[in-house]
Amino acid sequence: MENSKNLGINTICTHIGEVKDEQFKGAVSPIYMATSYAFDGVDVKRYPRYLNTPNQEALVKKIAALEKTENALIFGSGMAAVSTTLLAFLHKGDHIVLQQTLYGGTYNFVVEEFDKFGIEYSFTEGLSIKDFEKQIQDNTKVLYIETPSNPLLTITDMKAVSKLAKSKGIVTMIDNTFASPINQTPIDFGIDIMIHSATKYMGGHSDILAGAVAASNEHIDKIWNIAKNLGGSLSDFTVWMLERSLKTLNLRVKRQSKNALKMAKYLAIHPEIYHVYYPGLKGHPNYKLAKKQMKLFGGMLSFELKEGIDAMEFQNQLQLIKPSMSLAGVESTMLSPAQTSHALLSPEERAKQGIKDGLIRFSVGIEETKDLIADIEQAIQKVKK
Repeated sequence: MENSKNLGINTICTHIGEVKDEQFKGAVSPIYMATSYAFDGVDVKRYPRYLNTPNQEALVKKIAALEKTENALIFGSGMAAVSTTLLAFLHKGDHIVLQQTLYGGTYNFVVEEFDKFGIEYSFTEGLSIKDFEKQIQDNTKVLYIETPSNPLLTITDMKAVSKLAKSKGIVTMIDNTFASPINQTPIDFGIDIMIHSATKYMGGHSDILAGAVAASNEHIDKIWNIAKNLGGSLSDFTVWMLERSLKTLNLRVKRQSKNALKMAKYLAIHPEIYHVYYPGLKGHPNYKLAKKQMKLFGGMLSFELKEGIDAMEFQNQLQLIKPSMSLAGVESTMLSPAQTSHALLSPEERAKQGIKDGLIRFSVGIEETKDLIADIEQAIQKVKK
């Protein structure tokens, strides 16, 4: 069952990209843990670093089907996926335009490493198409966006960015981690390359580290050509775990998205909350655009407590929601971006992106929202006392 075009999303999640158990007819994919394979008399010379073991080859079919692309690759982490993909398309003397609001790891990789490679870069001042157009140079090769963004949930117009890039022969890339392919498929809006921290929604259980890239065969070949040299592969046990996790991706993300909307509405009218960042709120500046691009609005939101309520003390008083790094697990978590995801940025760089020290990022899980609300209420009351 390799043709997924007419299949429903749950069927794709469950069945595409399985490794068939031909020997014992088991219901789940067997794991092939070998790091050494025959090289003579075989159709494929397999080697883990070449990203072509049986489990790796099967898994990318599921990811490509979810993103509606021809092909995909998997990596040892989201940053391995980001860095390998960027270096596949950028060389000495090239230029890239990146949107201003980005995941801190991506921002840090660009500003720390690109000068060493002789790669030029510019960040937009805002998110309008004019902001992107203003930064384009004759040597611009890539436009890089992230929507919704981490951690302020800004929304970028994918169709407008794609149209601008295509008019100038520029490749477009998106970090699609926060939305996941359940809530948006950027290829529908003309984006060329989709990148994921598969640690997050694709993994979904806070127990694996992985990255993924989905694109056309032509673009994947280009990325693979450098991936085999950089060596950012992952073990086949992790590959197997990720394939298992993807089976419930649609079920998990839909529940998390619906929960997040309820929590955003609750927080938006809370007397102790100063501001909520969630594209599903009608007061969000990009609400209409988000509604046009996304099926649901995702399981991530951020908020600021009113002055006098310490953000860290509040998180330490939580009993159900975990103050924890990373995001998108089935369990709800909170963190302070200034101390975690964006800690590598200077205070000035964070301020430029609008990330305040008191900002809290909330990854909403699959729990009952009444229980999450009760936990937030008791934590606020304890801090106020």
